[in-house]
Amino acid sequence: MQGKVAAIVGPGEFAVKQYEVPEPAAGALVLKVRRANVCGSDIHHFHFHSPALREAALGHEFIGEVVSLGAGVTHDNAGMPVHVGDRIVPVYYVTCRRCEHCLRGEFSMCTNALREWSKNPDVAPHFFGGFGTHYYVNEDQHFYKVPDELDDRIVAGANCGLAQMLFALDRTRLSAGSTIVIQGAGGLGLYAAAVAKERGARVIIIEGVPDRIALAKRFGADEVVDMAVHTTMEGRVARLQKLTGGIGPDIVLEVTGVSAAFPESLVLARVGGEVVSVGNLNVGEGFEVSLSPGIITRKNLRLYGVLRYDPWYLHRALEFLKRTRDRFPFESLTMQAYRFEDLGDAIRDGESRSVARASIVF
Repeated sequence: MQGKVAAIVGPGEFAVKQYEVPEPAAGALVLKVRRANVCGSDIHHFHFHSPALREAALGHEFIGEVVSLGAGVTHDNAGMPVHVGDRIVPVYYVTCRRCEHCLRGEFSMCTNALREWSKNPDVAPHFFGGFGTHYYVNEDQHFYKVPDELDDRIVAGANCGLAQMLFALDRTRLSAGSTIVIQGAGGLGLYAAAVAKERGARVIIIEGVPDRIALAKRFGADEVVDMAVHTTMEGRVARLQKLTGGIGPDIVLEVTGVSAAFPESLVLARVGGEVVSVGNLNVGEGFEVSLSPGIITRKNLRLYGVLRYDPWYLHRALEFLKRTRDRFPFESLTMQAYRFEDLGDAIRDGESRSVARASIVF
C-alpha cells in the first residue's frame, strides 16, 4: 500500500512524496491520518526558520486512526486497550527517557525530542509528519486513545495547542481571581483563554483581526483590546491599566509569534507579575528586539519560556475537552477545512491569520 507525505524541499517550498506504508516495528504503530491542523510553528518550518527541521516532513498537530500495531502494543500510555480502527492522538515528539533532561524528569526538554521528526522522509519509515496520509508512531512516543464522545474537529489540536497551553499555564501562579492578558487569539490564545476561564481567571485578549476577536469572546474573554483601535504599545498599555485599576495583569501570555510582542509583554505585566513566552520560537537575524533589562528587575518579573510539554499533558488535554466541550466552541477553531491537495492554500491562510486554524481533512 502506497501513502503520501508532504516534505519541505526548500525555503517556502514543499513536495508531496510517495512511499510504501511500512509495517510497524515492535512497540510502534502506524496511523491513517484523519485530520491535521496548520500550527504557527509549521509555517516557521515551511520558511526554513528552524534549522533542525529543514528538509523534514511537515505537520504535527493531528488525529489518526490505527492501521497496524507492532508487537507488544496493546494499550495506550494511559492503560486503555488499543485496537486497529481506534482513533489516536500521539505526542508529536520523542521522549527517550535516557538523556540528561529525561533523567532529571524534564521530559518536555528531551535532547532527542526531534530525533524522528527531523529526518528526511526519504529515510524509512518515511511517515514522520502529520501532513500525510499516514503517520508512524515509534516506540519512544506517547499516544492516547481518543474518547468516543469527542469529534475529530475538536481533538485535532489537542497534541500541540491545547496540551501546550495546559502545561504553560501550570508553570504560572494562575488561580481563581487572577487576571491574565493573552497576546493573540489564534489557536494557542483561544485554548489558553478556555483553560484560564475554567480556572476562574479574568481573561483579557489583545487581537486585531475581527474574526478572531469574535472567537475570543466566544472562548470566554472578559475584555478584548482591539489593536485596530489601540494601534500603539502606549495605547494598549493605557487600556490595560484602565481595565486593571492602574495595576496591570498578573500574567501576560505571549502566543503571537511576533518578536515585538515580547518587549511589550514586559511593559504590560504588573509589578511582581509573570510573563510567559510560547509563540516566539526563532532566533537570529530578523527576530531580534530591543528592550531594557531594567524593566525586568524594577518590576520583579518572573519570565518563562515554554517549548513543548510533558507527554502526559496530552491525556490531560483529552480530559479537558471531555469536561468543557459543551462550554467552549472548540469546533470553530477548525471550521475552515482543506483537502490534502490544497495544502498550499491551508499554509497560506494560516500564515495570513485569516483563519484560527487551517485544517486538512483526509
